[in-house]
Amino acid sequence: MDLTVVAYAVYLLISVALTVWVARTLSRNGRIFIASVLRGDEKLADAVNHLLVVGFYLVNLGFVTLYLKAADAVENARGLFEALSVKVGVVLLVLGIMHLGNVWVLNKIRRRSIMEREQLPPVPPQGWTTTVPAGA
Repeated sequence: MDLTVVAYAVYLLISVALTVWVARTLSRNGRIFIASVLRGDEKLADAVNHLLVVGFYLVNLGFVTLYLKAADAVENARGLFEALSVKVGVVLLVLGIMHLGNVWVLNKIRRRSIMEREQLPPVPPQGWTTTVPAGA
């Protein structure tokens, strides 16, 4: 069997498995964070979480498939490991960047939500204070 085909198969197996693992981890652990951002609205948090996971899968699996083609044919075991290390390493970097990007955006939304909550007075005004004119 051609080693280039073996490299493709191993690359796809590792990359898809890593993508699924990261997406599930983000989904499971990010749900609480998203609920906090959305002020405890559980149904909306679940919907946003699901949409983020679908987008994560689409972007990462699209990248994995686009990055499949090797520039050179793999001739030996050393070439196989070198090709796999480069490809899997790039996929890991993309997964990490996607993760950090998601966390950064959600943190921005969370901060904005906290600032909006702090702008409201804790108790509504109960009356007005009259001012005394100057010189009176």
